[in-house]
Order: sequence, then structure tokens, then C-alpha cells
Amino acid sequence: MRIWQAILLGAVQGLTEFLPVSSSGHLLVMERWLGVNTNGGLFFDIALHVGTLVPVCIVFFKSIKGLFKKPFGKLLYLFVASLPAAAIGFLFQDEIEVLYKGGGVLSAVLLAVSFVFTAAELILAEKISEKNKNALPLSLKSSIIMGVFQGFAVIPGLSRSGTVITGGTLCKLDRDTNAEFAFLMSIPVILGATAISGAKAVTEGVNIDVLPVIFGVVTAAVTGYIAVNATLKAVKSAKYKGFSIYLIMLAAASVLTKVIFGV
Repeated sequence: MRIWQAILLGAVQGLTEFLPVSSSGHLLVMERWLGVNTNGGLFFDIALHVGTLVPVCIVFFKSIKGLFKKPFGKLLYLFVASLPAAAIGFLFQDEIEVLYKGGGVLSAVLLAVSFVFTAAELILAEKISEKNKNALPLSLKSSIIMGVFQGFAVIPGLSRSGTVITGGTLCKLDRDTNAEFAFLMSIPVILGATAISGAKAVTEGVNIDVLPVIFGVVTAAVTGYIAVNATLKAVKSAKYKGFSIYLIMLAAASVLTKVIFGV
């Protein structure tokens, strides 16, 4: 992988990680279109996710500090919410990589279906948000539901932020709480996935191009900061139709370019 390709992929990751459009799905499409071989498999993708943790820690620094203050209720909710994604990622990471990184038409179709599913749940979230009159506080029940939604979002093309925010909307959380907890939920899951992927890369002796990874991670961190603030505005307004239309167009492009051009 060349450095300019890593920078481009890092920018894609940073801009799409928190917007409800699936960063993992975008990376798969871009890697395919650019003809890039990320030698470490999911390792490069997850390394870029680590880069996007930097802006989360900056923007939500006070909220992160608050997790470690008594009575630790939100920390418990965060722990519970992280379990489903950790379990699913640990058990099915290899199968997911084979299905979605196979390079064939089936992989392109599966990715397109995931994009369309994300578009549908965003439309649902907007409709429900318009009807939610009495906002509820975060609870153990809502954290479990959001955690289950995040578990399904380990599938590429299913936006983690979009799926989790949809779960919070179904739980009738107020928009600020929904957005904040959705961002906080990204931290333990990404760190856990990084540990698993890194250990796998070491044990299997995967050859990782360090320099491109560094450039990609830095770019993801910078562009991720922009995306964090843009997503906060989107959640507060609860207007997701534009994202849904974009995802449907991307799904069509993903399949058509594979069928017509073989990429």
C-alpha cells in the first residue's frame, strides 16, 4: 500500500466513522476500487478506528472523566453495552472477513444489502424521533438494547453510530444523551477489537506496512474530529434522510462497479 492510498483511506475512515454511513463499509469499497491490499486484513481497518478514538476522547473528555466518579452508574451501563459487540466480534470476526472481503460479486451484494439496511433504520430513527415527546434518561435496559444494536453493527455496511443511535431512539432517550452514549460506546469496542486483531496479526506473523498505517491513523484522527462535531449536529436535529439517500446510491454503485467493471 502506498502512503497516499493510506492517507485517502484514513480520510474516508475519519469522515465516515461517526457519520451514520458505516466506515467499515466505506473502507471495503474504497480498498476494492483502489485495488489496495491491506496486508493485515482487518488490522489496518481497526488501526484507523483507533485513530478516530482521539477526537472522541478530546470532545468527550469531561464525560469520560465522569465515568469514574461515584456511583459509577454510567460506567456500568457502558460495560454492559459493550458485551454484545465484543462477543460477536470475537466469535465471528473470521467469518465476517471472509464473507465481506472475498472480492466476489457476493461480497459486493452483501455489502450493498448492509448499506440499504442502514438507510432503512435511519429513516425509521427519524420517524420515531419526530414522535418522541417525553425523553427518558439512560438506564440499564436502554444500555442493553443499544449494546445489542451495536453487536449487529460489527457487520460491514451496518453503521455503528447509526445503528446504536437508532437503538437509543427506540428507547426514547433524549438526543444529547443518545449521542453522547453512542460515542462513549465506541471506545471499549474499538480497543477490544484492536487487541484481538493485533494479537492475531502477531501470532500469524502478518506483514504490516508500518509507515502507511501511521499516516492513515493520523489522517483518520484529524478528519474524525470534523465528523464528531458534524454528527452531534445531525443527531440533535434528527434529520437522516440525506444519509439514507447517499447510502442507497453507494449500495448501487458498489454492486454496479463489481458487475460491470469487476472492481
